[in-house]
Parts: sequence; C-alpha cells; structure tokens
Amino acid sequence: MPVSYVKSPLDPQPMSESHKIDQNPTEGHPTERNPVSAVKLPTALTASIDAWARAHAVNRSEAIRQLIELGLTSEATAGVKPVPRLNAIAVEEQVASQLDQFIDPDTPQEERERRIHRLTEGPPEFVDLRIDLPKRRS
Repeated sequence: MPVSYVKSPLDPQPMSESHKIDQNPTEGHPTERNPVSAVKLPTALTASIDAWARAHAVNRSEAIRQLIELGLTSEATAGVKPVPRLNAIAVEEQVASQLDQFIDPDTPQEERERRIHRLTEGPPEFVDLRIDLPKRRS
C-alpha cells in the first residue's frame, strides 16, 4: 500500500516523514491504531511491570495491556464459587471406601484393612521417604 501524506491545500511544502498516515503494516505500524491512555504509576509498580515485560519478552505498553487483561479475566472468574476443599481425613476415608469396593468380598476383614492401609500409606519401606507424612521418631 503506498504511503500517503496529510497536506494542507494552503501549504506548498510536503509534510515531514513523521506525519505519515496509512502506513503499510509490514513497515512496523499497523493502519488501525488504538487510543493512547496515559496513566501515572509509582516507581515500584513501573519496575515490577518492566520486570514482568522482560520475563515475557514484550515492551512496557504490551505488558501493561496484558496485565490489565489478566486482572479483568481473573475478576470475571472471581464470582465463580470455588470447589470446597476436603480435609485430609475426609479424603483418606473416601479413598478407603473406594478401594474397599475393589477388593474381593471374600477377603478377610484384617487382610482388607492391611491392603487399604498399604495403598493409602504406601509400602513400609517407603513411608519414611514420604514428605506429606510426619517423620517418625527413631
């Protein structure tokens, strides 16, 4: 697309290069421009934005735009009721009842409990390695 210049009919001189409009998108600037919004930011916030921009390989303007979109997206999903978290005991009881359904009904109760315990706690040789259980005193 050819570059056109804005020129007043009263001005015989062509306008400078900085007044180009309708630039070819392949030259760096798209033909459609978004409005500019100026905002005052504290120095610490600007530094945080710049660090985020470097980490995501974008310029400051793009970083601000993306961060605002992220904030608005998370705000929109903030009204969604979170799934209630079950405590560890309730989860373990639920797992045990599910495992109990898989074990052969003819298995003696003591063996059933041993199997469920082994599956929920892990084999005895690995119990000390688990990071989610308290350490046993020797």
